[in-house]
Amino acid sequence: MSRPGEVRVIDYGFLKQLDEWVKMQKKILELFKETKERIESGDRLEVIVATRAAFQHMMRTIKAFDNWLQDPVIIAHVPREMLLEVWKTMYGILEELLNIDIKHTSDMRRLLEQLAREGKLNPLVASVRGEAGEEEGTERRPPTMMI
Repeated sequence: MSRPGEVRVIDYGFLKQLDEWVKMQKKILELFKETKERIESGDRLEVIVATRAAFQHMMRTIKAFDNWLQDPVIIAHVPREMLLEVWKTMYGILEELLNIDIKHTSDMRRLLEQLAREGKLNPLVASVRGEAGEEEGTERRPPTMMI
């Protein structure tokens, strides 16, 4: 802690990195805003590519936030109010993500079951591995279609 009247040295390189991060995030936000308009009329592949790019950038940003909350310079100085603001926002995003996942997974399960009953599953990609085909002790992961 500084004493009154004492000037502490700050790493201006660190502040410049923060400025660059914000500048990059603003550019990416604009890029995604532009992409959003095109995706509404895009084909399935464009929607998949854009969604995956969004997921990748979200994971990168979340990892950066997690790293941020492990940085001694940050955690020594971040006010509680700022931490609560981040927590409340992240909780809202988490809740929305989980609700989207629950809905999408449930909808997809119903669709796949309906397509299977109608004999409309693509036989090249539609071999679904059931619980009987799973080995005991395997890591839990979302179910996937297997070739």
